[in-house]
Amino acid sequence: MNDTVSFGYEEVSPEEKTARVGEVFSSVAKKYDVMNDAMSGGMHRLWKDKFVRRVKPQPGEQILDMAGGTGDIAFRLAERGANVTVSDINQDMLDVGIERAMERGLDDLVWSRQNAEELTFPDRFFDAYTIVFGIRNVTHIDKALAEAHRVLRRGGRFFCMEFSTTQWPGFKEVYDLYSHHLMPRIGQIIAGDADSYRYLAESIRRFPPMPEFEAMIRAAGFVRTRVEPILGGAVAIHSGWKI
Repeated sequence: MNDTVSFGYEEVSPEEKTARVGEVFSSVAKKYDVMNDAMSGGMHRLWKDKFVRRVKPQPGEQILDMAGGTGDIAFRLAERGANVTVSDINQDMLDVGIERAMERGLDDLVWSRQNAEELTFPDRFFDAYTIVFGIRNVTHIDKALAEAHRVLRRGGRFFCMEFSTTQWPGFKEVYDLYSHHLMPRIGQIIAGDADSYRYLAESIRRFPPMPEFEAMIRAAGFVRTRVEPILGGAVAIHSGWKI
């Protein structure tokens, strides 16, 4: 049995990965959204808008936004009338989100520190589960998917947006050069932390390709799974339903 998991290009124990990922996000929490703008040229905002349109949140629905720390997705969901629970394993990320929510006068969001692999919510509690740019940092992705399935009601929907590997000829090489060489430099300049952004770039490369991740979603019990590539698959929206 393989008792190690990937932390970027390293193989470490599951416990070490959980701890080190926590250190990464504690380090970058206060500059996380500024870095997202810098690294994507602001495109992450358009991707997130598209993602929420795919979720189609309805007034009164209960939605769990996992790994939602800074609130970017939750704010968009709440604007459409959904009741949103924002969860993250990292309290520093949640603290940033709570502060941003207070600045916006949003006081009806629920904030809950949670491990995606061991949620404390009851079975069949949520109408939708969202996770954006977070599942690749989970130690055991299969456990997180199983928990997502467990807490969704019948007819509930799962939506995940994650970085992947672009299939566009030529762009892949440019993107690899950018993510491995420029991203850590930008991280050093803006956040004073090159190592964390080096890990984030490496974690993208270690994440399963789109067809493999879709198969993992099906294995967790979801049906009618779908993948929507963006930029040839550099980013992808994955979805599935619980019946």
